Amino acid sequence: QVQLVESGGGLVQAGASLRLSCTASERTFSNYDMGWFRQAPGKLREFVAAISWSGSSELYADSVKGRFTISRDNAKNTVFLQMNSLKPEDTAVYYCTGGRPGVAGPLSTNYVYWGRGTQVTVSS
Repeated sequence: QVQLVESGGGLVQAGASLRLSCTASERTFSNYDMGWFRQAPGKLREFVAAISWSGSSELYADSVKGRFTISRDNAKNTVFLQMNSLKPEDTAVYYCTGGRPGVAGPLSTNYVYWGRGTQVTVSS
């Protein structure tokens, strides 16, 4: 059972940057496509970004395209989400997720492993 642990969330002002990290408990992490989802209070969980197991392919939600960048370091079993130009509407709990190769994309049901989330709050 792969465990995913997110870190890097916090309270920032609009326009600031944050870098989220997600570390997996197993070396098999390098075999998984990885993603980030978020859930704001009273809203459904939504897709943010995904990256293929090799790092060769990335996908972003329109709402974050050009501001967020997903990346991974397979040697460290870690995936990152660099978030720039943050907006109040980015406020949410951010979840890291992993699934088998080929699932990288916006469907949450394609992913098998989920972290517990890290809170990101952006003040105006």
